[in-house]
Amino acid sequence: STQTPYMDRDEVAQVLAIASEQVRIIPSAVGGGFGGKLDCSVQPLLAVAAWVMEQPVRCTFNRPESLASSTKRHPARMKAAASCNQDGILTSFRFDGDFDTGAYASWGPTVADRVPIHSTGPYFVPNILAQTRALLTNGPPSGAFRGFGVPQSAIANEALMDLLAEKVGMDGLEFRLKNALCKGQRTGSGQLLENSVGQVECLEALQPRWKEWCATSLEFNQNSGNIKRGVGIGCCWYGCGNTSMSNPSTMRVGINAEGCITLYNGAMDIGQGANTIMVQICSEALGIPAIAFNFVMGDTDRTADAGKTSASRQAFVSGKASQLAGEHLRTQIIHLAEADEDATIRLEGNRIIVEDQAGEHPILLSDLLPRSNGDVLIGEGTFDPPTTKLDENGQGSPYATYGFGAHIAEVEVDLKLGTTRVLRLAAAHDVGRAVNPTQVEGQIQGGVAQGLGMALMEEYVQGVTENLHDYLIPTVGDMPDIEIMLIEDPEPLGPYGAKGIGEHALIPTAPAILGGIKHATAVAIPRIPATPDRVLSALKQKVNRV
Repeated sequence: STQTPYMDRDEVAQVLAIASEQVRIIPSAVGGGFGGKLDCSVQPLLAVAAWVMEQPVRCTFNRPESLASSTKRHPARMKAAASCNQDGILTSFRFDGDFDTGAYASWGPTVADRVPIHSTGPYFVPNILAQTRALLTNGPPSGAFRGFGVPQSAIANEALMDLLAEKVGMDGLEFRLKNALCKGQRTGSGQLLENSVGQVECLEALQPRWKEWCATSLEFNQNSGNIKRGVGIGCCWYGCGNTSMSNPSTMRVGINAEGCITLYNGAMDIGQGANTIMVQICSEALGIPAIAFNFVMGDTDRTADAGKTSASRQAFVSGKASQLAGEHLRTQIIHLAEADEDATIRLEGNRIIVEDQAGEHPILLSDLLPRSNGDVLIGEGTFDPPTTKLDENGQGSPYATYGFGAHIAEVEVDLKLGTTRVLRLAAAHDVGRAVNPTQVEGQIQGGVAQGLGMALMEEYVQGVTENLHDYLIPTVGDMPDIEIMLIEDPEPLGPYGAKGIGEHALIPTAPAILGGIKHATAVAIPRIPATPDRVLSALKQKVNRV
C-alpha cells in the first residue's frame, strides 16, 4: 500500500543501486494515508530482503510495532498575537511556531514552509510576521498527517479571532465575515486572489445555523446545572498542491483494437475516490460514458507519474491532467473521422462511431497499428499548476488555488466530570465544483472525525502508547450529526472548476470544538487533546482566579 508509487520506485532503485526502470511498483487497493505510506518506510527494506533471499517476502507489523515505527503529526508549541481596530477590522498578526520533526528532517521542512503561509487563516490582514521552525529532537520522526501543520496553527489563529471578537463586542461569525478573504485581495504572501474564493459564502451559509444553535445553547444553560452547552466556529483555507514548487501530473487514456477503453491512472486512490472522479472527468472530456471505462491504478510500468496523493492535489492536478488526456484523445478521433468539433462519439464493438450533422463517420479500430499497452489510440495530458517561489520576505504565489471552509460545532461539557460531547456540527466548504458530491461529503465527514479525535482524545506518548486502548480514536458513538453545505465557486484552472478537499475538511473542526468548550465554560484549553483532566484543571484554575 502506498500514496507514492513513483517515489517508492525511485527509493527502491536508489537503495538497490539499480536503474528506476528495473523496479516495478504495483500498488494494492488499501485505504488510509500517511505513516509509512507517505514515507517509503518499508518498500526499500522489502526489496533488499527479496534481493538477498531470492524469494517473495512481505512485512507485517503488530499494533505496537506499527505505532512505534510510523510517523505522527508534528507536536507544536505556538504563540500568536493579533490586533484589530474598533470596527473589528484586523490590522496585524504575529505567529511563532516550533514544530517537533523528531530525529530526522522527514516532512519538517515542508511543514515549516506551509504553516506561515496559512497561519493567519482565511482572513485579510495587512501586516503579518509569521515564523516557523522545524526542530530536530530525539523523538520519533514526525509526518505530514493530513494538513502539514496547518490544523495545529488554525487552533491558535481561530482562538485569537474569538478573543478579538469578544474584545470589540462582536459576534464571532460576524467578526470572521467582516475579515474574510475576498476576490481582489492579496494574501499574506502578496498573492492576488482572482478566482474561486468562497470563504464569505461559506460563512453566510452557516449563519442561520449559528444563530439558532447559539440561542438554543443559551436557553439550555439557563435551565441546567452541571451540564453546559456552547457553540464554536472554526475557519480554514488550504493551498492545493506542493508549496512553491513544480507539481506535475500526467495521465493517459487509450483504446485498443477491440474497442476497450482504459484510463491509465497513476494517482493513488487511498479511499478518497480518485479512481472514480478521474474516470468521470476523462469521460466528460472524451464524450464516452464512464461505464465504458476500465482503469489501471498506480502500476509504474503502465501509468505515468501522477505525483503523490498528498497536499490535496489529486482532484485538482491529476483531475486536470485527466481532462486534458480525454480532450487529446477526442481531438485525435475527431480529426481521424474528419468530423465537426462538436460531433458525438460512441463505441460499438471494435468501431468508433463519430456522428455530426453530415452523418456517421465509422473508424475501424483493427485497421490501426497498436502502440503501448496494445492501444491503437492514446491520449495524454499533463498539468503543472502555476506557482512561484517565495522570496526572502515570504512573498510569492505558493499555490495555484486554495480551498476555503468553515465549521460550527455545538458541544456539551460536564463541569463535574470534565467530559465533552459534540452534539452536532455543520460544515460549509468551497470546493470549486463538486465532481462527485457524495465523495466530497465523505471526505468532509472523515475530516470531522479526525478533527474530533484531534480535539478531544488522540494523544501519542512515546514509549507508552502501544495499542488502541491507549490511543483513542472516535467511534460511531462519538460522532455528532453532521450537516454539509457545498459551496461551488469554480476554479478556472481546475477540471471543470474543481479544487481539492482532502485535507481542508480536518482543519476547522478542532478550533470549532475548542471554541464551543470555551463558550460553554468560559475557559480556554491551552493544550490538546481536551481530555477530561485538562478540562477540569482549566475549570479549577478559573475558580482559583476568581
